Amino acid sequence: MLATSARLLELLSLLQLGRDWTSSELADRLAVSSRTVRADIGKLRSLGYPVDARPGVAGGYRLAAGTAMPPLLLDDDEAVAVAIGLGAAATQQLGVEETSLTALAKLEQVLPSRLRRRVEAVREATSVVPAAESLVDLGVLGVAAAAIRGHERLRFRYVAHGGGTGARHTEPHRLVSWGQLWYLLAWDLDRDDWRIFRVDRMGPPTPTGARFRPHAIPEDRIVAYVVGRVSKAAWTYRARVLVRAPASEVAAKLAVPVDIEEVDESTCRIELGSNDPDRLALSMAHLGVEIEVIEGDELVAALDRLATRLRNAAGGTRTSADPCHP
Repeated sequence: MLATSARLLELLSLLQLGRDWTSSELADRLAVSSRTVRADIGKLRSLGYPVDARPGVAGGYRLAAGTAMPPLLLDDDEAVAVAIGLGAAATQQLGVEETSLTALAKLEQVLPSRLRRRVEAVREATSVVPAAESLVDLGVLGVAAAAIRGHERLRFRYVAHGGGTGARHTEPHRLVSWGQLWYLLAWDLDRDDWRIFRVDRMGPPTPTGARFRPHAIPEDRIVAYVVGRVSKAAWTYRARVLVRAPASEVAAKLAVPVDIEEVDESTCRIELGSNDPDRLALSMAHLGVEIEVIEGDELVAALDRLATRLRNAAGGTRTSADPCHP
């Protein structure tokens, strides 16, 4: 009986990897016969685990979604990660604080002491600033995430920045969280181009059942692409600035998204923007190098205000000897 129970746990662990397993593959991994594998699959099904059997050469066994949530089998690292994640979710205003706490209590009740100590060590070494009220609808977020994972086309109503509403037919690629907002990066089938949608402006999404092959986009550039596009779309004030510093140095110092054009080894032009020109001025001051505003009257005025405040803070006054202010 003990050998059978251990084998069932090992079989369940293999099925949770999210791939198809042939009967012979499972038999080899478990060191049993294919007949025993079929019997063990039947036992898992009787325990509530929905195991699909796909016929044919390319088929096999796969753990599928069922009507009820069966127990999960987690290794040590996965259990610690889930516990830490649930604890973090309980501190955020995502609308799942209570549920996260109850799930965490159930998990910690069965955690071995060695894993419980690892979770406690992370908690004791971590401080979390509570988030502002979240605007996200977890139902919309869940449907979008499932469509991304299954490479399934998605339809939804969308309220644009200007207030107009329209239907969108998309191939969802990635969800990106930024502050209290979530964004969906998707290929818009009607516009034949990438589009970024705020999840809180999406109507109830409907998976179409149609599968797609994802368009190529470098994984390490997804976040930068979304942040850059979202930031520029929301800019109220824009400016072009000549910077007396190498492009690589400027890119490393600026925290805001910018377009950088290299002029030569020691000079570059940048295009940037913000809803607050004074914040732009602070960003330019942070560079600590010579700059020249090519376009952007609001930035020029904000730089002048910043210079005045800094002179006043230093106790200085303008004099006739000041070459910048005759």
